[in-house]
Amino acid sequence: MTVTSYRTPDQKLEQPSDALVPEDRPTAYEPVSVVARYEPPRARVNPDPDMNWARRLAPLVWARRRHLFVGLIAALVTLAVQIAIPRVVGLAIDAIIQNPSRSLTSFALVLAGLAIARGLAHYVYRYKLQRSSLGIENDLRNLIYTHLTRLSFSFFDRVQSGQLISRANSDIRAVQMFLGFAPTVAISILTFIAAFGLMLSIHVPLALVAGVTMPFVYLTGRHMRSKMFPISWIVQARTADLATIVEESVTGVRVVKSHAAEPQQVSLLQRSAERLLWAANLQVDIRARFQPLMQNFPRLALALVLLYGGWLAINGQVSIGDLVTFNGYVFMLQAPFMMLGFLMVMAQRAAASAKRILEILDQSPEIHDRPGAFDLIDPKGDVRFEDVSFGYADGENILSEFNLHLQPGETVALVGRTGCGKSTVARLLARFYDVREGRVLVDGKDIRDLTVASLRAAVGLVLDEPFLFSEPIRDNINYGRPTATQEEVEAAARAAGAEDFILELPDGYDTVIGERGYTLSGGQRQRIAIARTLLANPPVLVLDDATSSVDVQREQEIHGALATLMEGRTTLIIAHRLSTISLAKRVLLMENGRITADGTHEELMATVPTYADVLARGEDEWQAAHNPPKPSDLDSPLESDDEADLPPQLRALKHLAAARSGDGERSRPRFDGDGFDDSPVPGGGQ
Repeated sequence: MTVTSYRTPDQKLEQPSDALVPEDRPTAYEPVSVVARYEPPRARVNPDPDMNWARRLAPLVWARRRHLFVGLIAALVTLAVQIAIPRVVGLAIDAIIQNPSRSLTSFALVLAGLAIARGLAHYVYRYKLQRSSLGIENDLRNLIYTHLTRLSFSFFDRVQSGQLISRANSDIRAVQMFLGFAPTVAISILTFIAAFGLMLSIHVPLALVAGVTMPFVYLTGRHMRSKMFPISWIVQARTADLATIVEESVTGVRVVKSHAAEPQQVSLLQRSAERLLWAANLQVDIRARFQPLMQNFPRLALALVLLYGGWLAINGQVSIGDLVTFNGYVFMLQAPFMMLGFLMVMAQRAAASAKRILEILDQSPEIHDRPGAFDLIDPKGDVRFEDVSFGYADGENILSEFNLHLQPGETVALVGRTGCGKSTVARLLARFYDVREGRVLVDGKDIRDLTVASLRAAVGLVLDEPFLFSEPIRDNINYGRPTATQEEVEAAARAAGAEDFILELPDGYDTVIGERGYTLSGGQRQRIAIARTLLANPPVLVLDDATSSVDVQREQEIHGALATLMEGRTTLIIAHRLSTISLAKRVLLMENGRITADGTHEELMATVPTYADVLARGEDEWQAAHNPPKPSDLDSPLESDDEADLPPQLRALKHLAAARSGDGERSRPRFDGDGFDDSPVPGGGQ
């Protein structure tokens, strides 16, 4: 079994300088395979949704048939020995009654042998059956996790993570417990049949008296089952709701504490826990009302056997040994019924859990390879959006007749107000979602005709919210290329401006970072995310506001590395800030789901008032996040007469504000490749 990620054969990092440089494009496409530590599931669930849950899970059980059959054979041996013991005891009693001087040594040896055989057989059958059920649990957990990795983003947009965690853990555990316990009850039922058959062979009327209460046990259990299933479903669902609240409270602990909202979260958890408690109490009430009846009906049968059997023994119709044997078999008749109530509870919980699991496994991924899909080989990086319309779920379109063309090797900045659809463009390019209308082309090929793996190998994304795993920094950087050497990892970190702080950590590249990387600063997380994408070395690069959490000095270092990396590579920069746009020669302004202006930064500054306003707002947001004003500066930081005292970004904002209001010399800051050029723009106006 292999877990496969993808790259093109030439994606090798060399280190001629402090930055990464692209190599010649490949002539073929090949996957990068990493050998997995664990075997794949031995079987899959039956895909027919019209079958009941037990039949759908049957392939998983059948895949473990070797352990199952050995366990069942051992269980039958246990059954035979268990049936034989009361009969041997009865024969011994009759023998000593008929001949008080007879030795019971032979009977004692037989009973000792039967006890040893029962112990060994019982061990084998419990071990094999439990091992089989745990194997099924493992297969089911792997199946659901593998399926989750294949589901599309739209599925995760509408399903809470706590629900998924609950179904992948507690629900699977409920199924496993039932599968592990059910064979034991099945053996008990066989014991009941065998014992009842032997009782019939000894004395038919007495056997019928022993079984007279059994129909009442069945009817009680059936009524209990009808009440338990819906409440079991509610208990599992509310357990998942509780898990969701706990998961969100833990992962969002910084938000909770920053707002001193601990009492609010505890109150929310308490309300959810009370709803779960109500359902669990109702479940307990059902069990408390029905299980005693199911367990005491067989005890009533035992009383009837002693009453009627004693009368038969007094009248010489059965021997004392037969009566003792009957009593032993009556206890065997009780065993399955005493466990039946517990099995009913487990069965209903397992049924509810299995259906919740199958709900996920029945979800079909919306993004998948079409029949006949082919690999994207030797991508040149020509990207085109043609009349694309798209909206999330059933919402309105975010993109409407969106058109965009990126030439191979071109670097383009996409600028627009928050919520205008810039990040959506990146998600459609990587085919996280499919367009509603129009098409997205890479090298003239509709991306829906390409294999998803080869497309995403060609498109590298650095998102605005970097996600890191609780693993060593090295493993986070080489996540897309697990076979990368240490030198290549270090080259990527150096290019992203991350090496200096990594080497200052206690264990360097072996330092295990906290959950989601929160032990690092926002800028450090983003630099590691950039290094991760650099190491993958994709021919098409998308930077979705990738330096938003980096300070000015570090941003300049990263920009230098990115500028080298982007040579000969198609790059789309989703930007909110002036400094990021300096990486692009061409700038696009996006409004209302479409491109409304296209040109250089200087051209848009001179001709498009909205462009200057968007940049000013973006710069203002960045300054508020990174350099919050002191109380003494809150009056009007842009009204200082001495511009030399203002930071470069605030000085730029002053010019932008003047440009929007028409004051001053109608001057606007422009990029000259190295920084801001504050000279007046001839003819510039609103």
